[in-house]
Amino acid sequence: MSKSLSTSGAIDLDGVTYDWRLQREPHLSDDEGWKGMTIAVAQRDAKREAWMEFPAPKRLLKGLPRGRLQLDDATITRCVRSALSAGWDPLSRGKPEVFVVDSEGN
Repeated sequence: MSKSLSTSGAIDLDGVTYDWRLQREPHLSDDEGWKGMTIAVAQRDAKREAWMEFPAPKRLLKGLPRGRLQLDDATITRCVRSALSAGWDPLSRGKPEVFVVDSEGN
């Protein structure tokens, strides 16, 4: 599928639907410098979210202006697979689990 400028959506993975949304755009933190975007992923009708933290874009580290957010279904799919393989249980209760991924969602 083509790249999407959307900040939310849904994907089907192995017969299960996962909803995702942009939780936080890349921003400058007083303590940690540039932080990358974070997306929230949740299995439809489940309680626990997974927050996927991406690295800061290189363009921001070089002082260039912000670009538009580019997310596609393949990146979101890799994020969900990474969270599940790291032990995320979307049917459990509790605070969102935070996972750090690379720029491709792995």
